[in-house]
Amino acid sequence: MTSVQNATKLINDSILKEISDSVAKLAYGTVVVTVHNRKITQIEIAEKQRFDDVWKVEGGGGI
Repeated sequence: MTSVQNATKLINDSILKEISDSVAKLAYGTVVVTVHNRKITQIEIAEKQRFDDVWKVEGGGGI
C-alpha cells in the first residue's frame, strides 16, 4: 500500500476539498492546517492584498 493510499484513509474527502478550495481562492496568503491527535481539526486562511504596482517611488508614491 502506498503512502497516498494511507493518507486517503486518514483524511476525509470533504477535508481535502476544503483545503483545495481554500488554496484556489487565494492569490497571496497562507492556508494553515491544524492537526490534533493525528486528525485535522482546523483550517485557517490568511489572505494578503498586495499594492506593489500602486506605490512606485518613481511615480511619486511611497514616503
